[in-house]
Amino acid sequence: MAPIIQVSHLDKHFGPLHVLKDVSLSVEPREVVCIIGRSGSGKSTLLRCINFLEQPTQGRIEVDELVVQVDRHRLTDEQKRVIHHIRLRTGMVFQEFNLFPHLSVLGNLIEAPITVKEVKRETAIKLAENYLAKVGLSHKRDEYPARLSGGQKQRVAIARALTMQPEVMLFDEPTSALDPELIGEVLDVMKELAREGTTMLVVTHEMGFAQEVADRVVFMDEGQIVEVGPPAQIFSNPQDARTRQFLERIIRKG
Repeated sequence: MAPIIQVSHLDKHFGPLHVLKDVSLSVEPREVVCIIGRSGSGKSTLLRCINFLEQPTQGRIEVDELVVQVDRHRLTDEQKRVIHHIRLRTGMVFQEFNLFPHLSVLGNLIEAPITVKEVKRETAIKLAENYLAKVGLSHKRDEYPARLSGGQKQRVAIARALTMQPEVMLFDEPTSALDPELIGEVLDVMKELAREGTTMLVVTHEMGFAQEVADRVVFMDEGQIVEVGPPAQIFSNPQDARTRQFLERIIRKG
């Protein structure tokens, strides 16, 4: 089976800053891949390049057989069309919840299916109710974001991404803005998605989650992928000195 995400020789510059350096990575269907590393190592930029929230400087992105090759030139109209379809196939959950404050929970969930995918309102509402139930928030459908806890907001954000029925879920440090006592409720939803076979690429500082849920763990440092392997290898027997140093520092902090 072909990978559902294939990143090849990806580079990203922000002015003189070289943030991603010849990064190549694949994700198989139904696989959970966790990306770990220090702040500033390029993890979030890689995730944002996959669905073109950031335009790569150079390289090749393939998502669900849709391919964009970037080579420092302006994107063509055809490339922009392909990127639109890539975004439809990738659900994104951010560090901050990015909910629309003027819309109810239900309104947040049905906005994109109706406006982007032109789904009928009744169909969008049924989808939204289904995914609200999945994240345990059916009783909050008519509330507004200001009345929700941080954990509830992030669970709504996950449900909102799922309502678009993406092929892949991208999570960019989804628990980093949460109080410690709220982290578990978000991780529990993500664990359930993993058990159901959702393809997930997760940037995370939650090492316990990566050990328990990931099929593979990717360690990044200074814009490069240093090491990739199953959790047992990465956490118990890392092959690269930089991976060992990072994990030793994390364990000492813990």
